[in-house]
Amino acid sequence: MTREELIKRIKETAYLEGDFTLRSGKKSKYYLDKYLFETCPDILQALGAEFAEHATDDVTLIAGAELGGVALAAATAMQTGKNWIIVRNSKKGYGTGKLIEGVLTEGDVVLLVEDIATTGGQVCEAAKVITEAGATVKKIVCVIDRKQGAVENITSAGYKFESILTKDDLGIKDKD
Repeated sequence: MTREELIKRIKETAYLEGDFTLRSGKKSKYYLDKYLFETCPDILQALGAEFAEHATDDVTLIAGAELGGVALAAATAMQTGKNWIIVRNSKKGYGTGKLIEGVLTEGDVVLLVEDIATTGGQVCEAAKVITEAGATVKKIVCVIDRKQGAVENITSAGYKFESILTKDDLGIKDKD
């Protein structure tokens, strides 16, 4: 899928207008429903290929935060052949009670993939969990940067950040 086709597919599949409250607490007149695009095999496969471009040879592991980053990390792992992990939002109160599902080894170099970045809060929390476990977050890459502070917040937390697309690429103008 070309970049233009990917942009078109994501916008026609996941762009909604209305009154929304984002995870960050910010209000918005538009919403990009990640589950609508992440559940389309053609889009998910194209995104896996896009993320794979960021998985340099030194990257040993792909990571995605629950829940939106899980399908993206799996798609990226399938493209790269590298193992992947899930970073939970909180420990479960049953079973193993882990914050990280899968195998993360001290010294791993991790590509952390994310869906939509607004302020970058959730992905910074996931990066912190990975770092505290003894691994290095090589880079955080998201599908779409809403351009509402994620770059500044993620880089000021000490991580490299890139996005595959921005709201500008999708032709979204602020109506907030």
